[in-house]
Amino acid sequence: MAIIATTFFSLPVVWHNALAALLTLVYVFSVPPLMDWLVTNHGLSRDISRKITHICAGSVIVFLPLFQDGGWSQYLNISVFAIWTVLLVQKGLFAADDDQAVKTMTRTGDKRELLKGTLYFVVVAMICGTLFYKQTAGVLAMAMLGWGDGLAPIVGTKLGKMQYRILSNKTVEGSIAFFAGAFLAGLFFIQLIVPEAYNPGKIALIALAATVVEGASPKEVDNILIPVTVIALSLALFS
Repeated sequence: MAIIATTFFSLPVVWHNALAALLTLVYVFSVPPLMDWLVTNHGLSRDISRKITHICAGSVIVFLPLFQDGGWSQYLNISVFAIWTVLLVQKGLFAADDDQAVKTMTRTGDKRELLKGTLYFVVVAMICGTLFYKQTAGVLAMAMLGWGDGLAPIVGTKLGKMQYRILSNKTVEGSIAFFAGAFLAGLFFIQLIVPEAYNPGKIALIALAATVVEGASPKEVDNILIPVTVIALSLALFS
């Protein structure tokens, strides 16, 4: 398992992990203002903004190697998602139409969307950061959900020509993008965080299964079904 040898400035582990958590907060909370600026001033569509934010949120696991293992403070890695859980509930119920989160994280500008797929995502992230902290299942779930499900609609919207429908409209090009994003992100983050589990064949198999699930899933529910599939297969293949 990838860990760092020393703490920041030789601080106690608790304070070291608190600083690592602060870095994740700065990273994640810098994304909505940037997306808001692009949506407002440069015509970036809400849906593309939403998915870029989705990819950035999934990539927060890049900070996991900074956290020292042992003790309760390792779970500070989910601080940003715990905060966003509260914010999403508040914004989904009471936010104004021009709220940054509403403009950058919803498809239609309806604040209630924040209580669906986006909220499911942060709950999944908290589970991955606690029950599956620095474990193959949690790392792959976040990597594949973030990058696969983030790239699929972007590519499908811009380049998709061959459409199909199971429970919602999808494109073959989007599904290919999902597989490529999930597979490559899985390789990268496993090598970074759990290098002893690096196995391209198994990661490709899990990415393929996640692609099938995403293609068959209705909107919003895929943020639950994809990580459940990835976690279940990871536990089976890497146990």
